[in-house]
Amino acid sequence: MQRRDFIKSTAVVGGAFALTGTSTLVQASNLADTPWFDRSMRWAQLAFVESDPGNYDPDFWLDYFKSLHADGVLLSAGGIVAFYPTKVPLHYRSAWLKDQDVLGYLVNGCRKMNMSIILRTDPHAARQNVYEAHPDWIHTLADGSKRKHWANPELWVTCALGPYNFEFMRQVNQEITQRYKPDAIFSNRWSGHGICYCEHCKKNFKAYSGFELPLSTSVNNSTAMASGDKNDLVYRKYITWRTDRLKELWFLWDKEIRKQKSTARFIPNGFPDKLLTGKHSDFFFADQQARSGVIPPWSNGKHAKELRATMGMKPQVGIFSVGIEEQYRWKDSVQDNSEIRIWVAEGTANGLLPCFVKFGGQIYDKRWMATVENLYQNYYKNEKYLRNTAPLARVGIVYSEQTDKNYGGKAWQKNYHDHANGVYHALIEDRLPFEMVNDRLMDTEHLKPYKLLILPNIAALSEGQCEQLRQFVQNGGSLVATYETSLYDEEGKQRINFGLADLLGVTYAQGVEGPMQNSYLNLKADPATKQYHPVLKGLEEANRIINATHRVKVKANTNFPSPVTLVPTYPDLPMEDVFPRQGDTDIRELYLREVGQGRVAYIPSDLDRTFWQIMSTDHSKLLRNTIRWALNEEPMVEVKGPGVIDVTTWQQKNSLTVHLVNLTNPMMLKGPFRELIPVDTQVSIRVPQNKKVTAVHLLLSGQKPAFENTRGLIHLKVNQLTDHEIIALDFA
Repeated sequence: MQRRDFIKSTAVVGGAFALTGTSTLVQASNLADTPWFDRSMRWAQLAFVESDPGNYDPDFWLDYFKSLHADGVLLSAGGIVAFYPTKVPLHYRSAWLKDQDVLGYLVNGCRKMNMSIILRTDPHAARQNVYEAHPDWIHTLADGSKRKHWANPELWVTCALGPYNFEFMRQVNQEITQRYKPDAIFSNRWSGHGICYCEHCKKNFKAYSGFELPLSTSVNNSTAMASGDKNDLVYRKYITWRTDRLKELWFLWDKEIRKQKSTARFIPNGFPDKLLTGKHSDFFFADQQARSGVIPPWSNGKHAKELRATMGMKPQVGIFSVGIEEQYRWKDSVQDNSEIRIWVAEGTANGLLPCFVKFGGQIYDKRWMATVENLYQNYYKNEKYLRNTAPLARVGIVYSEQTDKNYGGKAWQKNYHDHANGVYHALIEDRLPFEMVNDRLMDTEHLKPYKLLILPNIAALSEGQCEQLRQFVQNGGSLVATYETSLYDEEGKQRINFGLADLLGVTYAQGVEGPMQNSYLNLKADPATKQYHPVLKGLEEANRIINATHRVKVKANTNFPSPVTLVPTYPDLPMEDVFPRQGDTDIRELYLREVGQGRVAYIPSDLDRTFWQIMSTDHSKLLRNTIRWALNEEPMVEVKGPGVIDVTTWQQKNSLTVHLVNLTNPMMLKGPFRELIPVDTQVSIRVPQNKKVTAVHLLLSGQKPAFENTRGLIHLKVNQLTDHEIIALDFA
């Protein structure tokens, strides 16, 4: 959707602020007249450590920023440590600062290069002098003790929802804005670290809810929230209160900053509600810096898509770390360059503006620098093709923060996010462009771009949301839904029947079976025609494949084809007893129906979750085939060849781009990429109606490939795709 559909000028009374934005999308030709947040495309972050003043070379970094063609910078300013001569009482200056203004020198240098400037604060911890002067500012545990910092015992963890942020950090922000006139202040770790039981939180929560603060079931010191019982009324009220309190803090800081400079903004590093993030942000940092553990490389793109579902085409900057993001926090070492390249490629292909972050001004390992320089120079050279106006995907995966908050307390509901991960990975394997859709933005206007919506166990849906999905299908759209989708209302209360029972064509039969040991799916041709249904493409020789692990019991309300039926659980030991007691049933495990001009597919099992957990090829094929059947139209892009390739499509003012990100690697789902493994691909791109192609480019390799235009289809080869290629079609 166009940016003008998302940014509207509104005035909010009572401590909030007026939102402003541009009415048209930014193009390279009119940058001088655009706000800073629409102008800058390549960002750099230098996160100082206290010992940097006097021990690092600021001119080295200014030269490096220039070589990158970086046009935006994020610099550490204050909070835990002030890197400038602060006059705010209790605001701790770096012991190495002496009479220098380390921050001011860099700000002046970046301003001479016409860079947008954002200054970073971190309010999550404080020194002993703050503790002694204001112990009520310190995070308090349930037993009344004050909380020491988990990584540095010389520090105290602050309360995010009390006077430390609302009073002290407000003064710090004012001083920074007055002194340096930045374009924004970005606050790291601003939202707290678990439930605080200080006198202010107790009083404020009691006034809000009438309850005492809920007891935390556990505390993970380094994450933003303590865990609690999702089904507990008081804990739910706490989550709502915390979100409201953080919104109040966001608006307060933003208003005070704008008093000093009207075009400036406060940018929170993350907010617990993506819908509010999209509504109240002109510009946002997506701070998912790198992979760790078994995080897949495409998760950088998934994060971008989820934010874009609420932010539209407002700028999102993807912070990526050149360091290692593992639990042991080796902050002064660096990642393999292949890992950096693939992470940045996923972000860029999915609409994130790149922002590298370097911790500390001193460099112990330079191996990353040439890689980042090469990436940025390529992006600078092809900037007009990265100023996207809209994605061109026809498939949307619905995601639901309300389901995440209000669902998952029962044994068969565990690992909720695996449902979406399974669908996401299946679409990556299918090379089908897609976007994410927020379940609270499913009105006709937001769903207009899509032909197909996928609901991976979107269990909690209101009556209004169900009606929006009915309207979508009535307008010719299609749905694929899995497992307990719509079986609960928006608060997580179970319904007697599915909220979408009329669309799915089934009735809930009061039960979920599982975990199912040694259960299978029978795949069958139509008995009348002897033909296999399209959902079984590539599986015709497999009469039986493994089943999922759980299934919702349902009854059909209408006639359905029966290409996939249940083989119930039977013993898996001893070996002599491993044979089916019931070889076939008439119990369908896939419900397919035509509804007007749309199609609806319902999968009563957790096939998507099981696929993510065990990565069965057959599950991938069945999911992909079902999605293609429901889509019922030729995709805009077809990519053939070996490997795992993420495909995204974008339009610009006078062009169309197709991003190919090569994820083919033995380290795709565990561990960092050690090398990039090239693949050759054949690509076909369907040209939009009334568009004439004048040129085709391979932007990142710099090639002008040979291509054929056959009845509106552009055919070309992309040889030796390493990490990322952008195919650009210029239009007359």
